[in-house]
Amino acid sequence: MTSPSTLRASQQILGFCDQPHEDWLSQIDGRYRPVWETLPAEHQTALARYFLPHRSSKAVVGPTRPRVIKWYCPFAGQGVFPSGHRYCLNTYTGCAHRCRYCYAAGYEPEEAASKRDFVSLLAKDLADLERFDVPPAPIHLSNSTDPLQQNLEDRFGRTKLALEGMLAHRRRFTTVTILTKNPGLAASAEYAQLLAALGAPGADHPTAAKWRADGAPAVQVEVSLAFWREEASRFWDPGAPSVAERIAGIRALREAGISVILRIDPLFPRSPLPTPAGRNLSDFALAEAQTADDLDNLVSLAKATGVRHVVFSPVKIVQPRRSRMTPEMSRLLHVYRAIASPEKAVWRGGSWRLPPSAAERFITGPFLEVCRRQRVLAKFCMRNLVETP
Repeated sequence: MTSPSTLRASQQILGFCDQPHEDWLSQIDGRYRPVWETLPAEHQTALARYFLPHRSSKAVVGPTRPRVIKWYCPFAGQGVFPSGHRYCLNTYTGCAHRCRYCYAAGYEPEEAASKRDFVSLLAKDLADLERFDVPPAPIHLSNSTDPLQQNLEDRFGRTKLALEGMLAHRRRFTTVTILTKNPGLAASAEYAQLLAALGAPGADHPTAAKWRADGAPAVQVEVSLAFWREEASRFWDPGAPSVAERIAGIRALREAGISVILRIDPLFPRSPLPTPAGRNLSDFALAEAQTADDLDNLVSLAKATGVRHVVFSPVKIVQPRRSRMTPEMSRLLHVYRAIASPEKAVWRGGSWRLPPSAAERFITGPFLEVCRRQRVLAKFCMRNLVETP
């Protein structure tokens, strides 16, 4: 039972003075309320103090966190995208990999850069987690930019700094997940040592029993490798480390005892296309991104290296925020429209997508059959996220 003084303090922080706790909870935007509703009162208060506006005259409020350790997806309703209480930390803005298919192109700046005042803002956020006694949650580095971009990390070291901060405040975080196309840097001595320390938080950690029960690691590196042939990789993610470098990085991480998830993501249409005339990608002036053999080889790599599972999702045709769609993505949109017919491609969240039935029949279904044949567990990207403890 929360004391009256604690309730008054939380209401004052939110600008909801002298209101019963039930009224305070009802004024949280309905899309986000499920994050609070099932939690103990003290956790509700802690999360409110961390995530919600400290001064607000609005009748309905939602998360507005201006620093760097943010709610994973504050713009999505929990019924649609049930991320719950979990964090995302983007250590940089923009990305030098220049992936032609990048979903973050719809909102991220084109130039990769270090965040202004990142060091001081990170320190303030870590201090607030302690000050408000916020319960632990998973943290993801990161959903919009690669946290291990070699040039940026060599110059600024923001991701290393963030990992050190998380280690110093380890009880505030459950699973630490890094998503990168540069596993070689993650496997280098100083980063591997940090990851090993984060992966051994001790038996007194609040999540220790759950990790043991689920057989889940406390730290994991998700490596994005959607292509098997170097020519396909050079075309679709030209600024990223090569296929060979990423495979070597995966092997080095596994040899260091660090848990790895392989993201064969996104998945592309393959020739021959399921169109009445049996057209190929070359008919749309596009090269093959992923042949059937490519996918078979990638899944074989996952099995041979002992990754926890693979992650997949169909490629989205993103409309960049500050520029026109590239010619290649425009052609891929024509492919989607041909595959989807007589249905139409779906516009949602700033990108074009295949209708679910077409995506399952022609892209994800055949991929999952490869995974089943090789006995490799595959998870859709959202499932992979929400199942991270």
